[in-house]
Amino acid sequence: NQTFMIFMLCLIFVFLLLAALYESYILPLAVILSLPVGLAGVFIFLWLFGVHQGITNSIYVQISLIMLIGLLAKNAILIVEYAIQRRKQGMNIVEAAVNGAVARFRPILMTSFAFIAGLTPLMLATGAGAVGNRSIGLSAIGGMLIGTVLGVLVIPSLYILFQTFEDRFRKSGLVNVDEDDDETIKKNNEDEK
Repeated sequence: NQTFMIFMLCLIFVFLLLAALYESYILPLAVILSLPVGLAGVFIFLWLFGVHQGITNSIYVQISLIMLIGLLAKNAILIVEYAIQRRKQGMNIVEAAVNGAVARFRPILMTSFAFIAGLTPLMLATGAGAVGNRSIGLSAIGGMLIGTVLGVLVIPSLYILFQTFEDRFRKSGLVNVDEDDDETIKKNNEDEK
């Protein structure tokens, strides 16, 4: 129960920081909802490789889950932030999302695989404390690998979905917008028609 509370608190903090960054309560959901893909990778790797080594859902696995929230959110932020910039420059939603994923694909792969390479010795640890080291290594590698590969596909889709919702809310007058942003959005909506 305490682990669940800590996990939810981490997600709330990430959401609030992203809401301040994007000046929106809707767009951070594209980042937050991309996290379960990577977090599912932790449990897939534990099921595939951890059972044979005696690795279960322990405090070490829970630490790696919290660590992955930040790392996977970083990957999503790279794509979403780039897409937002392209959107403000006049691209439509789909072009901006695809452009963001393509442009940030290489930096995301480089940082993610550097992280995975750095954790490989933990996954292969022997000696005293090996089970704890393997737990962190295996779960973090699994989450990062699956989260990176699938996240590059999921994040643009979520951005398209939530950016469309935000544009509809702005049209209906439920959301206050800056005049500069409002002009850009009107121009983009006219281009999409």
